[in-house]
Amino acid sequence: MKFSLRQIAVFAAVARQESVSRAAEALSLSQSATSTALAELERIYETPLFDRIGKRLRLNESGQSLLPLALDILERAEAIEDALEGRAGYGKLRVGATLTIGNYLATLIVADYLKRHPSGSAELHVRNTASIVEQVARHELDVGLVEGHCQHPELVVERWVADELVVFCAPSHPLAHQGAARLGDLEQASWIVREAGSGTRETLDQAMRAHRFNPNIRLELEHTEAIKRAVEHGLGIGCISRLALREAFRRGSLIAIETPELDLLRDFQFVWHRRKFQTAGMREFIDLCRQKTAGIQRSDEIDLPFIP
Repeated sequence: MKFSLRQIAVFAAVARQESVSRAAEALSLSQSATSTALAELERIYETPLFDRIGKRLRLNESGQSLLPLALDILERAEAIEDALEGRAGYGKLRVGATLTIGNYLATLIVADYLKRHPSGSAELHVRNTASIVEQVARHELDVGLVEGHCQHPELVVERWVADELVVFCAPSHPLAHQGAARLGDLEQASWIVREAGSGTRETLDQAMRAHRFNPNIRLELEHTEAIKRAVEHGLGIGCISRLALREAFRRGSLIAIETPELDLLRDFQFVWHRRKFQTAGMREFIDLCRQKTAGIQRSDEIDLPFIP
């Protein structure tokens, strides 16, 4: 074997950072040592791995082919180190979750995972679906918990549990107590919605496109709780997961609007890179997720602590 593990680690870091200096900082190496390790790897195999574009280094075709293999080697090396140190595959777990899943489910499951493995650690990144998918595809996350559709060619997608969006409003809104809303009523209303790239927005857009329905979008927000507050203050109607609205409906601070013509069902899903080495920790985390929803048909039926 001509290459060293350090050279592979340097290559992967430069690929992620697109900069030798930033890669050196991430690896706690000098810039000189980082540059030398990368140059030596390319020299040994007489294969350039990057295109130099100004100060940035972009993976070329050879580098793109090598990156998944390099990351797999590094992950397996980390698993070996965990086993030798007695952690047996329960080192750092990197989880990505969408806002709905992250706020209401993922934190509880990560906490349960860490209680089972006190010597382990975890990172929980909460972003929208598009961002989580991109991070998993770049090997920056071990597993993603996302909403709606995902068709990335490099990712494995497995269904977790069904989820339903619901249109809602403040108790003072004209649609609050009129029963099922017609499409014409919904088209005239002002909408407070999630941003493009979120699974919630994708499901809502698809439901509307099926009826050639053009909503009057008054405000786009990146956070579920912000949408709830805006709707409570009478700025318009919203549409988010029923899971996030259970307590608000119970209190009566928000009111569900029946929309029988809109298909607002979707799934929560697991995603991971198809060429990723699955550690014991990653497999157990997914099992814990499934245990949380065992026997459940829809996410808002899950037994959870009080959700304000």
